[in-house]
Amino acid sequence: MITQIAIVSIVTALTLVPSVLGQIVVDGSRDNAFGAALAVQNTTTGFGDSNLGLVNAANGSELDNCYATIDGGVLYLFFGGNLESNFNKLELFIDSGVGGQNSVRGDNADVDFNGLNRLGESAAGVGDGMKFDECFSANFYLTTTCGGTPTTLYANIAQILTGGGGIGAYIGSGAPGTVAIDNVKYGVKVALNNSNILGVGADGGSADGSGVATGVEVAIPLALMGYDAATQKNIKVCAMINGGGHDWVSNQVIGGLGAGSANLAEPRLVNFASIAANQYAVVVVDAAEPDCPVVPPSCPADLNGDGVIDGADLATVLGGWGTAGGDTNGDGSTDGADLAAVLSAWGACV
Repeated sequence: MITQIAIVSIVTALTLVPSVLGQIVVDGSRDNAFGAALAVQNTTTGFGDSNLGLVNAANGSELDNCYATIDGGVLYLFFGGNLESNFNKLELFIDSGVGGQNSVRGDNADVDFNGLNRLGESAAGVGDGMKFDECFSANFYLTTTCGGTPTTLYANIAQILTGGGGIGAYIGSGAPGTVAIDNVKYGVKVALNNSNILGVGADGGSADGSGVATGVEVAIPLALMGYDAATQKNIKVCAMINGGGHDWVSNQVIGGLGAGSANLAEPRLVNFASIAANQYAVVVVDAAEPDCPVVPPSCPADLNGDGVIDGADLATVLGGWGTAGGDTNGDGSTDGADLAAVLSAWGACV
């Protein structure tokens, strides 16, 4: 949860490491400090191939690649490509810890004219919100867009809590080609350089997004995302281009949808789990961490899964003594600790 104490801690931390923040200039141009790409686009854009070559304007949208690095308690992300200056949206979802939403709810924070909830379920309990891959549950959201005369960049952020609600905020506006948005309260930076004319083309063109070095760049404090390395070290990133009303998802998704993919259109019909490969990139902190961490059962003493801890579960513990047959705590053996777990939880699972 983003509390006032957390905000103060974030601002303090950022103040203490100015030299670290100086290593990456958030201006929409990729710095060498990012290293190798996490993902490269593999399909041509269905939202127009920009050919203007202007920092502040584009006549098409594409997501060519994704780069990331963590430095000084801050996650830096770079997305090569273009964001059309007609108020198309870059939607960014981050899986940064336990909980979150695998299917977007409709009762999240109201940001960008309720844009986040336009991706979510149409009514409580309907379950028709946009669905991520099986191993991705979003904890944090950022959306940015540009348009108007002169072209102006805007951005919003929001928590994504397992049970909905949470805090959201409009974090400011600015001109493309600079550190356009630098929000002191939350420590978030967003910048755009729209001058790219390389990368993927429109239908029939190149489907290779490698090498593009201008686009959208953001910096987000880890603490703001609720990141806790004790529970999840690796961070997952899913990004996509959406229409101006958050209502028409393009085929430009990180990771890529595959060659020849059409625009995904209505967000509530999008199910990334039904599309081959993963539609997210992983910022690796620990290479040994599984992509899909095992989630412990909510009622571990209920060994037969009938919703009640009773004599049947006790019999399983006693019958499996010294083996893994009645293990409730995941240590691979059935012993006094498992017996205590069953007896202390006796009754209905809660």
